[in-house]
Amino acid sequence: MPSPRPPYRVAIIGTGGIAHAHAEALTELSERARLVAVADVDPTRAAEFADRFSVPQHFDDPQALLESGDLDLVHICTPPQTHAPLASMVMQAGVTALVEKPTALSLREMDQLATVQEQTGSKVLTVFQHRYGAAAVRLRRLARSGALGRPLVATCETLWYRPDAYFEVPWRGRWDVEGGGPTMGHGIHQFDLMLSVLGPWSQITALADRQTRPTDTEDVSIAAVRFDNGALATVVNSLLSPRETSRLRFDFEHATVELEHLYGYREEHWRFTPAPGHEELSDLWTNGDEPDITSGHRLQIEAVFDAWEAGEEPGVCLLDARRTLEFAAATYASAFRGVRIAAGELTDDDPFAESMDGGAVPWEPVKEALV
Repeated sequence: MPSPRPPYRVAIIGTGGIAHAHAEALTELSERARLVAVADVDPTRAAEFADRFSVPQHFDDPQALLESGDLDLVHICTPPQTHAPLASMVMQAGVTALVEKPTALSLREMDQLATVQEQTGSKVLTVFQHRYGAAAVRLRRLARSGALGRPLVATCETLWYRPDAYFEVPWRGRWDVEGGGPTMGHGIHQFDLMLSVLGPWSQITALADRQTRPTDTEDVSIAAVRFDNGALATVVNSLLSPRETSRLRFDFEHATVELEHLYGYREEHWRFTPAPGHEELSDLWTNGDEPDITSGHRLQIEAVFDAWEAGEEPGVCLLDARRTLEFAAATYASAFRGVRIAAGELTDDDPFAESMDGGAVPWEPVKEALV
């Protein structure tokens, strides 16, 4: 038998809150990966993070990190406006970038990343970890096999609560730094999972508003969606909901599949209901030997390694991530223009391809949110 390959050499740029989830996932995968370097603009925070996770090198400059030694994967865990520039820097160093959502702040930035990807041959992957839970993988398999019949109706709800104090962090609630409100930064995980099941969407009609939060961005959005396969869906993204939940429901011809969780799911959070006369489908849904692991960063990182070792392209690739970002852009464009938006309509010269606000936000900026 061939000897096992040495562990992948991994680094993290940005050592704020979400970076801890990445480091903990890598710790669980210690037989396959080594976290060898971290970087943060705050050298004290970088040093404390390195000490906590026993990382041998820490830097206050991402370029110095990239020059410190051979790397296989760099996780980008910084505020959203830095994602695209850092992903470009990582690719130019010949390394794969794994970027926290959103990959970029606009469709134009996504297309610029695609150019760098083509020039360098390196890849940008996006963190959409909820695609990788065992039940989600099973649902996609059953849907694509036709066993569940045609998808007909879906609901996708991210009903979360963020108080005013949450937006005291300077980059939150700003179009130029965060890219948008719950449509971009919170609900994107749920509707990305919905898109991974239902496939391409064809048109969106949406509303968005800033009801109460001290932000420049929306704090709630609602969209009605038609898919290429004829399915219809509603999508709600909210930061105003005291009873928090993340909820998905898919009604196929032969079964209903439901998920309700908050920030990560296990088997217990799913419910499968066969249509009358199709009770045998329950046997296809029943969990077999799949490990019941919470949908989180570990599963996606592990899937990246599995794909590499199988000689396959890992997910979530730039094209997939762009489709999800286009869904967010079309939600804003429809809401602010008051019209239906078709897939592919937001071409490069469209203001909503340049920025998620499209220069058309109907409310005034909240100055106190920007200090």
